[in-house]
Amino acid sequence: MVLERLNLLSRRQTLQWLIFASSTFILGACTPPKQTSSGNDLGDAKPSPSMSFSLGVTTWIGLTPLLIALKKGFFQELGLRVDLKTFGYNPDYISGFLAGKLDAIAPVTSEAVLLATKGKDYRIVLVEDNSVGGDGILARNSISSIKDFKGKKIAVEKGAVSHFFLLKVLTAVGLSEADVTLVNVDPAGAAAAYQVGNVDIAVTYAPFLKQANLAQPDGRIIYDSSQIPTAITDVYLFATEYIEANPEAVEAFVKGVFKGLGFLNQYPSEGLAIAAKELKIKPDALAADLKGISIPDARANLEMLGNKQSDSYLRSPLMDVARFLANQGKIDTIPDMEQFLEPKFVKAALETL
Repeated sequence: MVLERLNLLSRRQTLQWLIFASSTFILGACTPPKQTSSGNDLGDAKPSPSMSFSLGVTTWIGLTPLLIALKKGFFQELGLRVDLKTFGYNPDYISGFLAGKLDAIAPVTSEAVLLATKGKDYRIVLVEDNSVGGDGILARNSISSIKDFKGKKIAVEKGAVSHFFLLKVLTAVGLSEADVTLVNVDPAGAAAAYQVGNVDIAVTYAPFLKQANLAQPDGRIIYDSSQIPTAITDVYLFATEYIEANPEAVEAFVKGVFKGLGFLNQYPSEGLAIAAKELKIKPDALAADLKGISIPDARANLEMLGNKQSDSYLRSPLMDVARFLANQGKIDTIPDMEQFLEPKFVKAALETL
């Protein structure tokens, strides 16, 4: 996996190298560069898990509770093996899920809407996090405002969360995709292209966002997701076929993630060290990056997935995303996203935690 080499390089060398590496992600298609199971590394006497599933993700700080649960053996204690497959390019895990090569994925809401329009039968069983500053746009100091993006080249991963985020920001100031030139590159490569001067504007997310911002003195984070906190929510969703055949596995997964979150809250230093090692960043950098997202606990998750009267009920932002994508010509129909919300596994976890 690319991130396994980051600690061997300086920040500047890393970002330059990732410009080349980003192209190799695309060639990788649905072959994941890394797999991690929920078994621990100590070879203890715990019984082998009787349930398993494959989960496709991209490197993201919101996975912190999951990574802790994997390393601490929480899933194994619940009889579950999680086959974690980490992709460097968001559309790859979407393609893998659509093709039935993955049982579950951890997409953002815009990707969940796109899946719904492709006829994929799935259910959102857990909210991973809400971005409240973890996603952002880097711009040179010569660019004074978002309106100045007109006519500029922007490094962004087309068809993924950064693309959607950029479109929302452009629309707010009266611009459209036709007013800019998009350079298609993954979030790591976008940060790299910005730092070495290939582009004046880049859209990316943590940990690449702050890394590139610190490494490039001529520029700043001109806009981040704290200004539109409902625009980017990460979720865990499973194929309905898998859920119906393996409800106990899905329940164990949800419980395991909450155990990981509980461990992070109770033992923050150890939890951060575990996740930071997997993400190939320093614990203090991860702690800073986590301030850019909110990770809902079981009660907050139940509100988001199951309480139709709650202001945080996820259907509303999902429908906002769907309508926006339709207005942008990205989807032909607007699906009713309420049908994809499944709170019963969070409810079961809440009763036992």
